[in-house]
Amino acid sequence: MLIVMHHQATDPQIKQVKRTVEAMGLRAEPIPGSMRTAIGVLDNQGYVDDSAIRELPGVREVIHVSKPYKLVSRDFHPQSTVIEVAGVKIGDGQPRVMMAGPCSIESETQMLTAARQVKAAGGHILRGGAFKPRTGPHSFQGLGVDGLKFLSAAGREVGLPVVTEVMRIEQLDIVCQHADMLQIGARNMQNFDLLKEVGKLRHPVLLKRGMSATLEEFLAAAEYIVAEGNSSLVLCERGIRTFEKATRNTLDLSVVALIRSMSHLPIIVDPSHATGKRPLVPIMARAALMAGAHGLMVEMHPEPDKALCDGAQSLDPQMFAHLMQNLKKIEKFITTLDGLENA
Repeated sequence: MLIVMHHQATDPQIKQVKRTVEAMGLRAEPIPGSMRTAIGVLDNQGYVDDSAIRELPGVREVIHVSKPYKLVSRDFHPQSTVIEVAGVKIGDGQPRVMMAGPCSIESETQMLTAARQVKAAGGHILRGGAFKPRTGPHSFQGLGVDGLKFLSAAGREVGLPVVTEVMRIEQLDIVCQHADMLQIGARNMQNFDLLKEVGKLRHPVLLKRGMSATLEEFLAAAEYIVAEGNSSLVLCERGIRTFEKATRNTLDLSVVALIRSMSHLPIIVDPSHATGKRPLVPIMARAALMAGAHGLMVEMHPEPDKALCDGAQSLDPQMFAHLMQNLKKIEKFITTLDGLENA
């Protein structure tokens, strides 16, 4: 439920509404805004009788929100949220962000080489997998803690913040020591215990959409994190599983525009996992930005043909540098287009 106050509502009136909500055994979350002050009502398990609230002084209207997500919705938070990762801002009004690096960290030399190439081409955040969830148990599973150390050292060397995946609750402490941003992968999107623990932290989080998740399920997973107090959250569309076999997954670009209208959280796109095919990655990266994505996450490897994981979808350094040049041109075009629309 969302309680919308009159624009002229006083602080005592807002406090009275909050006390009334709390007396009902519910949680009241004031949501100040430039156009209105609202109070979100949380922790209800069903319909809330609003008769004790509607007639309180200063209340303009009461809106019943039936969605399984509230805090991440624009109903509760009309203004777009900008997330900061060690100085890099992601969200509306900010330059599009590029997260890039190898799918898996294979060695100290490989990670440092990739970091230098990402930095030289203009990337903003360095990615690399230390703990790798793989479909088969005999595939390369990553270097674990050693990989984390190689990633953080490479990030410091080139001056880039780093993002890496965390798979289990017991990994959180060590990953937080080395990473500037925590990634929750597609396979863990509905690992609710992990989501709750991540929500108790103040580390920025990148939440990937599950391979068979609906939009509602995706936003409900995000709600688990924000409900625990961590609103530094970026969403990531990485393709969903459909009947189509020509690509690794089916990239759902429509969800970018939908999420931007339904949620205040930033959203980026991962065209590498979405397509699984190197030649398609730059094409879909460009399409993602035109669809409104706040950034991209792509896989780049110094020698993709020798990669231990996902080499077929990893860009080589030359392709990545060329993509970054094209994206800068698209950034200028989008800025011009936005200026014309707002004129």
